[in-house]
Amino acid sequence: MTALAGGHLAVDFASGSVPALIPFMTDRFHLGYALAAMLLLAATASSSLVQPLFGLWSDRRGALWLIPGGTMLAAVGVAGAAISPVYPLVLGLVLVGGLGVAAFHPEGAKVAAYASGHKRASGMSYFNSGGNAGYALGAFATGQLVVWLGLVGGVVAMVPVLLASLALARVTPHLSGLMPETGVTAYDRGDDRRRAMALLGVVIALRSVAWFTLLAFVPLWIVSLGHSKADGSRLLFLMLLAGAAGTLLLGPVADRIGLRSTLVITQALITPLILVFVYIGGVGGALALMLVGVCVVGTFGVTMVLSQLYLPRHVGMASGLSIGLAMGIGGVAAVVLGAVADAVDLKTALTISAFAPALGVVFCLRLPAPAKRALTLADPGPVVVVLPTD
Repeated sequence: MTALAGGHLAVDFASGSVPALIPFMTDRFHLGYALAAMLLLAATASSSLVQPLFGLWSDRRGALWLIPGGTMLAAVGVAGAAISPVYPLVLGLVLVGGLGVAAFHPEGAKVAAYASGHKRASGMSYFNSGGNAGYALGAFATGQLVVWLGLVGGVVAMVPVLLASLALARVTPHLSGLMPETGVTAYDRGDDRRRAMALLGVVIALRSVAWFTLLAFVPLWIVSLGHSKADGSRLLFLMLLAGAAGTLLLGPVADRIGLRSTLVITQALITPLILVFVYIGGVGGALALMLVGVCVVGTFGVTMVLSQLYLPRHVGMASGLSIGLAMGIGGVAAVVLGAVADAVDLKTALTISAFAPALGVVFCLRLPAPAKRALTLADPGPVVVVLPTD
């Protein structure tokens, strides 16, 4: 789990670097809000929308090499985008980096599920805490490096990610020992519940409308209020760091009070917290934004576990859907709301995004309980990993 969480940290460090680059790319290429959001959409579309395909590949064939390979591709794509001389090439390389992110997640999440034992929500929260911390650190470190070194700082930021991919390549053979318990087949774990997964997908998508709008525009909103780009990067970092802490907090909470209850409560809090950030601001607004991070990022593990329990026959695809396809809709929404910001103003766009999670609460309340058989048998139980000796 340490290796998997570390790999998750590295690949999402690369992913988190993209929002930090947006304000600097906006100045370099004289972009409007819509074209600025297009950079986030490029990263999101490639890292999210194709994840179910990698998940299907993972379920049918298994592909542990995607864990180090995806991490390396993410580093190369983001580093190249940081120093590209023209905007179309930046978009293309961000897409390439996003494919690396997409390749890592379904396989990494599937193996992490096997390593989680019977406390699935807690185990997946540990796995996701690596990714969430990496996303936060990527946004902060890359932003600071670009302030100090110019856009070449984006290349420097990807060096640790590249080194992490090499380390993952060395431990990948050991991960092959993490297998489901003998005799538990996909059919033993229960039937897929596609309607329940569709409802969960709607919840994640509506939550993502607000989340990706914040990722794209929090730094630009802070700049519009008269503060510096560095101030915007720091606030983005605090939001993401709070989300990483929320992952460790809400995983055990979900194991205790239930997955659906945790999701309903956090989803209901997102709208008022965003409105406090936009309309009140100051220290209170910053704290509200950090709590948004806790509510959104902190429940990534919850939605991933629910998706795996709703689709027990296709654990890899379930992971791809929960952190891929549904979240990709948020990237599309960010571009649409960027156009709203260009046509009206950024405050209006942020306000519109805030109400999407409120609609998601309605769908949260309609989510069925995971089947008891799936809840019991989808957990692969204790796993013994035998490491090679000298």
